[in-house]
Amino acid sequence: MNKELREFRRLQRVCLEQAALSTLDLARSGLLKVADDCRIAAEAIEAQSPRGGFAGAVQALKLALSATRAPNRL
Repeated sequence: MNKELREFRRLQRVCLEQAALSTLDLARSGLLKVADDCRIAAEAIEAQSPRGGFAGAVQALKLALSATRAPNRL
């Protein structure tokens, strides 16, 4: 699970760095949202007890994304 945690943290840092360099508001906003999703997923992994490696990371990301995204309704 440490590998998945490190990867989410790395992706978070990369997204934040790229957002800082971005000149387009839409790109910056998207990168910041992805960085936030990665942070939430990493925190969820840290909060979980050790379990099935990659499956646990995927489950944590699903939970994090479902908690932060509101459904689009017209």
